[in-house]
Amino acid sequence: MKKLALLSVSDKTGIVDFAQKLISFGYEILATGGTAKMIGEAGIDFTAVEDYASFPEIFSGRVKTLQPKIFGGILMRRDDESDQNEAKINGILPIDIVCVNLYPFPKVVKRSDISLAEKIENIDIGGPSLIRASAKNYKFVSVLTNPNQYDEFLEELAKGEIELTTREKLASLAFAHTSFYDTIIADYFENEFKLEKTAIRLNIPIKNELRYGENPHQKALIAGDFYDYFDVLFGKELSYNNIVDLIAAVDLVNELDPISCAIIKHTNAAGAATGKNVEEAYDKALSGDPVSAFGGIVAFNTKVDVATALKLNDIFLEIIVAPEYDEEALEILKKKKNRRLLKFLKKDEEDKYLLKNIPGGIIAQTIDNSNSSDLKLEVVTELKPDEKQIEDLKFAWTICKHTKSNAIIYVKDKKLLGAGAGQMSRLDSSKLAVMKSVEHKHDLTGAVAASDAFFPFADGLLAIAESGITAIIQPGGSVRDEEVIAAANDKKISMIFTGIRNFKH
Repeated sequence: MKKLALLSVSDKTGIVDFAQKLISFGYEILATGGTAKMIGEAGIDFTAVEDYASFPEIFSGRVKTLQPKIFGGILMRRDDESDQNEAKINGILPIDIVCVNLYPFPKVVKRSDISLAEKIENIDIGGPSLIRASAKNYKFVSVLTNPNQYDEFLEELAKGEIELTTREKLASLAFAHTSFYDTIIADYFENEFKLEKTAIRLNIPIKNELRYGENPHQKALIAGDFYDYFDVLFGKELSYNNIVDLIAAVDLVNELDPISCAIIKHTNAAGAATGKNVEEAYDKALSGDPVSAFGGIVAFNTKVDVATALKLNDIFLEIIVAPEYDEEALEILKKKKNRRLLKFLKKDEEDKYLLKNIPGGIIAQTIDNSNSSDLKLEVVTELKPDEKQIEDLKFAWTICKHTKSNAIIYVKDKKLLGAGAGQMSRLDSSKLAVMKSVEHKHDLTGAVAASDAFFPFADGLLAIAESGITAIIQPGGSVRDEEVIAAANDKKISMIFTGIRNFKH
């Protein structure tokens, strides 16, 4: 049986060489328009799509590939007897490789010298359809959407066949390609036709618009399956800031030991602690900074009982979230009318990306999944930390990971004593952490400290050492590490390097 590959590309980088290699591997080429012209001029044998489909390109090329013989060849299931019979009756052959990239709408749309009509003509129709059809049938079809995929694909093809895992990866990239393309088009239409940027593009019901964003003059909405992870048990509608702080609180408390509490203000920990029971965990967390806790978000990773509920009612708290509540505790907590009560139903275990808008697009990064249990601890000082100090150091490191950079954290007995967050210098963060500890009359003797990044100079460490701490955990990696280690040795404190930096911007 013939082995067919369909080539229809706007970006023709490398397409001639790619076509030649496919022919050397026994494939026959189907090609459209400009792609056919280019490979034909290079002396490569091909069949024009209109000849193969026995139907001409029409409407000035608006319809080229939208033909049953093309889409049937892509979508037919090779392991389905009914599909095989229908293909035979209708003269349809399987198309195993589809190489398509799209009209350059993302580039054209930015040009001021092109009319609206010309821009509209650069919205690809057949291309996304080919890509989506091929990706849908990834079990049998390989879909390539970018010239940078050609070499690796050909290397694998040279070994005899394309692995299913490769086709799965290509399919995922293909759907991402068409999704991005459609987003650019939607953005353009919203701007061109002066449409309000609401939930239209995300296909979200209007009810999922939030009251406002970070400030009352900003609009906000919520997309996706947030309420699959949280059950709102009581209270008024969540705001944008509520949700951001809520996630920060849950992310932190879920990384702490069982029976822990975290109190969050503006995504940073005002209090955090582990206790023998939930009441003790809350008491310890609250005592860390009872002033900042006012109006905060309190998160638990264990059931809230009656004794704890009574204490939670002593101050104003925006949100309380926990995996479970005693029935009586829940009724006690509902007596405060201006509070939200939530239950988190499950953790988000997916490896997702954090996205931020930038001019002309987005930047993305994977979530920081580093974990205290996975740290490779390197003791770099003459004095070694004992087992209790190591437990406190790991606790401090976890809180530090969830604190805005530059971050310095003080901990004792698995309780947050002071935090320096979001300062322009690490020295300022060190001083602020000490100041907060002293303000709330915490005894820093025997406490430990954590830094989210290395100390560029010894001054930050010295500021911490003067407070009475006994151990510090930091990534290391500064050109002045030896100077910092010497300062730690001089002050008779132990220091651990992790090799992992945890900036949070």
